[in-house]
Amino acid sequence: MGEERESDRRRAVERFQLGENASAISASMGYSLAWVYKGLERFNSCVPNWYRDQSRRPSSSPTRTSQVVEQLVITIRKNLEEEGLFHGAQAIRWELEDLKVQPLPSVRTIGRILARHDLIRRRHGRYKPKGKKGSAPLAKKPGDVHQSDFVGLRYLSGTIRFYSLNTVDLATGRCAVQPVMRRDGQNTIDAVWKTWKRLGMPEHHQVDNEMVFYGSPAHPRGMGSLIRLCLHNDIEVWFIPTREPWRNGVVEKFNGHWDSKFLRRIQMTSQEELFRESLRFEQRHNSRYRYSKLGGKTPQAALEASAVPLRFPPSSDAPRHPLVKPEQVRYPLVRFVRSDGVLDVFGETFQAPPEARYEYVRLTIDLALQRLFVNLDGAVIDEHHYPSSKNR
Repeated sequence: MGEERESDRRRAVERFQLGENASAISASMGYSLAWVYKGLERFNSCVPNWYRDQSRRPSSSPTRTSQVVEQLVITIRKNLEEEGLFHGAQAIRWELEDLKVQPLPSVRTIGRILARHDLIRRRHGRYKPKGKKGSAPLAKKPGDVHQSDFVGLRYLSGTIRFYSLNTVDLATGRCAVQPVMRRDGQNTIDAVWKTWKRLGMPEHHQVDNEMVFYGSPAHPRGMGSLIRLCLHNDIEVWFIPTREPWRNGVVEKFNGHWDSKFLRRIQMTSQEELFRESLRFEQRHNSRYRYSKLGGKTPQAALEASAVPLRFPPSSDAPRHPLVKPEQVRYPLVRFVRSDGVLDVFGETFQAPPEARYEYVRLTIDLALQRLFVNLDGAVIDEHHYPSSKNR
């Protein structure tokens, strides 16, 4: 089609030069009169290949992102990645907002700029939780719920072994990273205490069913160091369903971030470096990382915006192990009841009623009444005698 039109354009000019009327040329060739005159104008301009079709694309676009802003997007993207921070299009736009860039490019425009410069790193999609929704405490404000998890064993350059108690406040995303060399009773108490001194003390402290948190399967009613520490400080400790780590999904996701952005990036050869760099990572995360769920705020900014006062430990030094066993409090566990109807309570088994099968139930251990209550959908459906100690 293009070649035919170019040939027609040259023939029309030749006919006009031979004295034929422009209107007659237009009518006989099936083109508009304006097309004929446009061809004559281009011929008279003496431009080489005047008869060729020309692009109709405008030479400039008033809405195109300027080269200055485009280069700024690239620079911010690289700087955020080098600092181990989130560096997607949304994070870059938040940085541009702080710099008061005008006009501010959209997230989609920033994405196109990154794609043009091959700076897109694809991920495999968001994790979808499995199974039914389990009961869990709600985090509406800072300090409502903390999720904690021990990561380890890990190794520094050389032979130094360590664990890390990682904790996240669900409402703000604020984290605490506390390395420990051993996970015995006193070290666990010290790590949790230092975490509370920086994050504040939560209303609910949620953990998985590691032995370091609940005690020992040999003495399932003995109450481990974390249970005693929480109950002595009016904190409800929650144990998620067994073999379901995704119920602690926020801190589990943070653990992956800690591993890739901290442990694999920073070379450390001593305990002093480990403790120093862990605190630096924690502070950088809380003051620099931005989250969509927080409307682009950093965890620290979200805390400040909430104006919610936090409760902190009453003393600088952690209590000493072993802690006195509380006698007048309650604490919950969440369990999924399978077809056999068995409830696993730190290694002890109890039979659940038939209506609880294939459901998540909340178990409440009441130390004062020495009872184990089974709760389904807000109602107690069963209970068991549960004295504070049991000979095994």
